Amino acid sequence: MNEITLSPLDHAIAAKMTVPGDKSISHRAVIFSSLAKGTSHVSNFLAGEDCMRTIQVFRELGVEIEQSSTELVIKSEGIASLKEAERPVYFGNSGTTARLVTGVLAALPLFTTCYGDDSLAKRPMDRIVLPLQQMGAKIDGRCEGSYLPLAIHGTSLQGITYDMPVKSAQVKSAILLAGMLSSGETTIIEQVKTRDHTEQMLPQFGVDLTVKDRKVTIQGGQEPVPADLTVPGDISSAAFFLAAAAIVPDSHITIKDVGLNPTRTGLIKALEMMGADILVKETRRIGGEPVGNVEIKYKELSGAHIEGELIPSLIDELPILALVATQANGKTIIGDAGELRVKETDRIAAVAQVLTSFGAEVEEKQDGLIIQGKSSLKGTVVDSYMDHRIGMMIAIASLIAEGKTVLTNGQCIDISYPGFFKDLESLKK
Repeated sequence: MNEITLSPLDHAIAAKMTVPGDKSISHRAVIFSSLAKGTSHVSNFLAGEDCMRTIQVFRELGVEIEQSSTELVIKSEGIASLKEAERPVYFGNSGTTARLVTGVLAALPLFTTCYGDDSLAKRPMDRIVLPLQQMGAKIDGRCEGSYLPLAIHGTSLQGITYDMPVKSAQVKSAILLAGMLSSGETTIIEQVKTRDHTEQMLPQFGVDLTVKDRKVTIQGGQEPVPADLTVPGDISSAAFFLAAAAIVPDSHITIKDVGLNPTRTGLIKALEMMGADILVKETRRIGGEPVGNVEIKYKELSGAHIEGELIPSLIDELPILALVATQANGKTIIGDAGELRVKETDRIAAVAQVLTSFGAEVEEKQDGLIIQGKSSLKGTVVDSYMDHRIGMMIAIASLIAEGKTVLTNGQCIDISYPGFFKDLESLKK
């Protein structure tokens, strides 16, 4: 069992920094480039474990992918050249890889078996399997395809109109990719707009689609063309250092070159609702994505109600927002976040248990949390639940906790942020 001992800060933070490339965009850059006939280049790729799973999957399908640190050269002969993998394909812990790649494989004339680690094997796959089966997909799996492992008998698919019952960009993207490779037209209708990196990126690869309000339509029979992309910094990674400045008195942090896609900036809106002194400046656009700098200065915060349409735009940031809420005056209520129950772990239960172990006052609800601030945190021995975002939340909590904090199973942080602890230590200098 991996253990990391963490100490509190004895001074304010003053830093300007960057964070690694966006995980969601890195996955998609590899997938779309692998389907395009020709050579694509990807810069500032996130070389975390999850994104490396996507690279490995397409290597096994016959795509040539060269990697030098955060730079990729992807050479593909196109969709028709993809071959059957010689062995079962392993998705590791990556839900994005599992769901988006399943959408692709369902529409190709290939047979694929695929599986994941113990955590991914517990995450629902029927949310993509059922709509894909409506399109004509032949997918078998545990509990009628509800969970990995899956056996995918790729075949010709027919476009559908699908009213999404869940708020999930992974589900939306899986269906869009299948629709791109199908016959006819595929339309997806969302309850609430979720992150739209797929809709932003596909046109960069020459794929036509239309977006109107919460409806996305794509025509079948399209094949991407090669593209060169630069991946912006990941706002989900930046969130942990924004939170550090929000809870460590007298701190001031600027994070540069971070993605500011409005479907991902819910944390910034939530912090503003709590009274944070935060400044956002868009500096340019990269591949349809707004990019810029975020500056935050420490200020006393107040509790807030975080719920409704804001939730999909900060779903991955809710654990770290819950930590911030422990340091705000008054009560914070997080609701409409039942999706957290089916992440890398049950994040509602994990966040409640972790923050309670630090001495915070947290009540678990079915679809969220009630957090009573302001709490004095005390160092403790606490587990990451093998969830990278829980692990990073614990590390940020240690900055203000009295005494030592021992984080167990912190190695899972490499899934999304391999250099996290190096960047964290830089704040202590």
